[in-house]
Amino acid sequence: MGYQPTRNRVRNRPKTAQQDNIDKQILCLHKAMGEKLIANHQYISQVVETIQARYESGTMRHGAYLFWSSLLEYIEQPTLFMETLMENSPQITQYRRQTPLIGILTEEERQAALSKLVY
Repeated sequence: MGYQPTRNRVRNRPKTAQQDNIDKQILCLHKAMGEKLIANHQYISQVVETIQARYESGTMRHGAYLFWSSLLEYIEQPTLFMETLMENSPQITQYRRQTPLIGILTEEERQAALSKLVY
C-alpha cells in the first residue's frame, strides 16, 4: 500500500488572501470572546460542555481537546489566557477555526468586533 498522506494536512502551502482574511476575522472574534469570557465566567460551563461533546463525538482531536481544556485553566490569569488564545502560530490558528467558544457573543457584539477589523 505505501504511504498515503492525510487529506486535511496542508503544510508549507502559502495562505491565500481569502484564508488570511478569514483568520484575521476569527482572531478578532476570539479577542472579543476571550474578553467576554474573562469578564463573565458564566460561559465557562457552556464552553466545557462543547469541548466534551465534540471530543466524545470524535469531532475534536486530542490535541485540540488538550489545548482548549488547558486554556480554560488560565481564565484567572487574564493576560496569559489572552496571550495563549491570540497566539499567532499555525496550530493555534487551526484550533481557533474550530472553536468551542460558541454562543458567547451576541450578533451585535460579533458585528461590533468585526467592524474594528482593519485589512
